[in-house]
Amino acid sequence: MAGTVFTRSCIILCLLIHMAMCQECSQPCDCPAESPLCPVGTSLVLDGCSCCKVCARQAGEPCSFLEPCDHHKDLYCDYGVLSDTETGICIAQEGQTCDLGGVIYRSGETFQPSCKHQCVCMNGEIGCVPTCASNIQLPSPDCPYPRRVQIPGKCCEEWVCDQIPQEDTFQSAMAGRSIAYREITDQGVQSESARDNCIVQTTEWSECSATCGMGVSSRVTNDNEQCQLERQTRMCMIRPCHAELEKDIKRGKKCVRTPKSQRGMRFELSGCQSIRLYKPKFCGVCTDGRCCTPHATVTAEVEFRCPEGDTFRKRMMFIKTCSCHHDCPRENDIFLASNSRRMIGDYDNDM
Repeated sequence: MAGTVFTRSCIILCLLIHMAMCQECSQPCDCPAESPLCPVGTSLVLDGCSCCKVCARQAGEPCSFLEPCDHHKDLYCDYGVLSDTETGICIAQEGQTCDLGGVIYRSGETFQPSCKHQCVCMNGEIGCVPTCASNIQLPSPDCPYPRRVQIPGKCCEEWVCDQIPQEDTFQSAMAGRSIAYREITDQGVQSESARDNCIVQTTEWSECSATCGMGVSSRVTNDNEQCQLERQTRMCMIRPCHAELEKDIKRGKKCVRTPKSQRGMRFELSGCQSIRLYKPKFCGVCTDGRCCTPHATVTAEVEFRCPEGDTFRKRMMFIKTCSCHHDCPRENDIFLASNSRRMIGDYDNDM
């Protein structure tokens, strides 16, 4: 009896919400000329009518049909928490928690470990964006020797202008070097670029941060116009989670090494999907305790489209071959492996 009453209550609640949605979207779109400026780490999403862009509501904040939750962080609006049927609370989908320095964060929870970074926990993975501007101020007649300084009481460093070079400041020396470089070019002398004399150094791609599902791999390189070391990242998927790969093991064999998706699939990232369909190869499984990891890979750009219509590109690792071995990551943590397995034959490819 109680179950029947609960079911009827849920049906009535859904009907009321559906009626409210129809009323909200019955009028033509009337959006502000400019999209709102959202806080750092907050997504700009379409409202429930797919009409106007609004700042997504975050975990624990009130939400409604026109003020949706941040789906990029796997948040949804729970209308059963408040008595008001048109208003709910943003709650995270079931997911793994994150541990940072002994502090546990729920999936979908936003936090600030320091004043310089805004982070979010997404199903066991932590992603952060800087809160301080990383702009470069070049020398000019009004500011010949710019340098960064720490202002008391402020988190982020700020640029100040010196009229005289600071001998003990590396940045000031570099600024002076830029001035000399510009004066030479103004005289019509063709200058050498940093790229011309660059000795390119690139590390191997790190192993994928997740043994299943979408993860991140990184490397350090100076292969750029400035010949400066930078960290590059790419998305990676060794295998889908909850995939039943054991059934692909042939009789008499103990492993399926590099199975390929038989049907076209779209990659998913933060609620967005790849525009193209792919048939990627994955690393398989073994029945004798060995694990299979990428051996040869290729890197290509994948274009994603979000529900709001926005698009973006991300580097993606595509597997060519896998190897099966006993040096296995434990508890979905590649950093616990006893040594780093080198991948061969990786190169950038425009697909």
